[in-house]
Amino acid sequence: MSQTFAWSEGRELPKTASAFMDWNWERIEPFYRDLQEVQLSAEALDDWLAGWTQLANLLHETFARLQVATAVNTADKEAEKKYMRFLDEIYPPSMDWDQKLKTKLLDSGLSPKNFDVQHRNMQSDAELFREANLPLLAEEQKCTLAFDSILGAQTVEWDGKEVTVSQLRPVFQSTDRGKREKAWRLGVGRQLADREAINDLWKKFMDIRKQLAANADYPSYRGYRWRQLHRFDYSPDDCERFRDAIAEVVVPAATRIYKKRKKQLGVESLRPWDLAVDPLGREALRPFADVQQLQDTAESIFQQVDSRFGDYFRIMRQEKLLDLDNRKNKAPGGFCIAFSVDERPFIFMNAVGLHDDVQTLLHEGGHAFHVFETAHLPYHQQKQVGMEFAEVASMSMELLTSPYLASDKGGFYSPDEAARALIEHLEGIILFWPYMAVVDGFQHWVYENHEAATDGANCDGTWAELWQRFMPEVDWSGLEAEMKTGWHRKLHIHQVPFYYVEYGMAQLGAVQVWQNSLTDRKNAVEAYRRALALGGTVSLPQLYKTAGAEFAFNVGVLHKAVAQIEETISELDKNRL
Repeated sequence: MSQTFAWSEGRELPKTASAFMDWNWERIEPFYRDLQEVQLSAEALDDWLAGWTQLANLLHETFARLQVATAVNTADKEAEKKYMRFLDEIYPPSMDWDQKLKTKLLDSGLSPKNFDVQHRNMQSDAELFREANLPLLAEEQKCTLAFDSILGAQTVEWDGKEVTVSQLRPVFQSTDRGKREKAWRLGVGRQLADREAINDLWKKFMDIRKQLAANADYPSYRGYRWRQLHRFDYSPDDCERFRDAIAEVVVPAATRIYKKRKKQLGVESLRPWDLAVDPLGREALRPFADVQQLQDTAESIFQQVDSRFGDYFRIMRQEKLLDLDNRKNKAPGGFCIAFSVDERPFIFMNAVGLHDDVQTLLHEGGHAFHVFETAHLPYHQQKQVGMEFAEVASMSMELLTSPYLASDKGGFYSPDEAARALIEHLEGIILFWPYMAVVDGFQHWVYENHEAATDGANCDGTWAELWQRFMPEVDWSGLEAEMKTGWHRKLHIHQVPFYYVEYGMAQLGAVQVWQNSLTDRKNAVEAYRRALALGGTVSLPQLYKTAGAEFAFNVGVLHKAVAQIEETISELDKNRL
């Protein structure tokens, strides 16, 4: 975005985040003061917002690049030092000044075009803001970094080599049940070794979050966090109704899948190490030999969905905006993050050669294309999209790419393997919703029972109760410690509280987008792109409607989605026989 705001004489912001990276607060604050001193009017508003956007973009991209630097190498002490400096010296005062500018805009009574949602969010932020929370929010980010460091250092010895726990994942697909069990027990055993360290860190997270809520005059962190996440289109009660609908509609469907798997495997009971192997005894799908092949084929698939998506991914490759392989001292998981100044996304993941890696890249690709599609929006705030729809962008892409997984369409697999991959994906959607309900229900309990939940043992008990309600078909006998500490292994619970129900809502939205594509693929993709291009300028229900879906998560909508999924799986199975 070109600079149009007239800064004070002698002041100029750099054009890139790299040139801004080492600025201290003394150099940054005068630009905030310039913005604060403007007499806002209808004529001055757009230029003023452009100046604020330029400054906000530099800060956000700096923050994002520092996060990436610590994620790609958790042992990089220099990167960690820079990140800590930002959290200590830049993050709190910049948030304070952002709040002052929000208040200034609100007090002016002015609002630019397509800014109603942002105006509402700013009003909420102004009411929630407390200066005393700024250092606490910085401390929370430090705890997040500490969690990454614990998990990033988890390695085991397998076949005479030191490997990360993530690198054991291919073994879970081995047709040798004894080998799967050995690898599973080894990996979870290593994770259990950090049980005390994670519980200690959890107490710190909980203390910080309790104080954040108290400072903002909220009796519980749930109410505070709900407001912080701008959840205006649904309530905690809606989440409970969603979980109940999942228990009624999806758990029986998941049970059917598990019973089918148990029969195909010929085992008396399904154990945790029986869930990733192919139930018909086929070797695991091996879609790519190296990251280069993964990128080449993914680009071809994106091109098939829409040539613009292929072009976007090619740009990311050319500009080295991908870090895809797994290695020691790399943070776990996968994510897409936006570099706001460059108007570019960056994809981070941990590929080890599995179909899951393909799905992760297609998923993060959807997030990345969202960044490209919103580049036309003039103001930083308009590009902030609630995860309830941001995840529709990613999950829809997983499904929209499914017709092109076969090699004759430029994909990874033979036609039979592509059908197998789609069946696994569709079954995975059904199996995911109950797991999501466990994670979401756990978080609601945690922050409505703060004192009890500060004790890791109590958390273990609640997780186990929820697990038994929503995940009844897998046999964890003799593995009680491993089962009840599952919350340790779900990073969202620790790092981004309440960020998980969005996946369940968005998955339901994505299935609806996919359903539309089954009858009119071209129009379904176009509707999807139109919704992405709106950014955060309209409400969640309107975003879903534009994409061709309904923002609802009740028994009726779930039933239609599950019926479509089961029908498609049945047809795919028939065609393969």
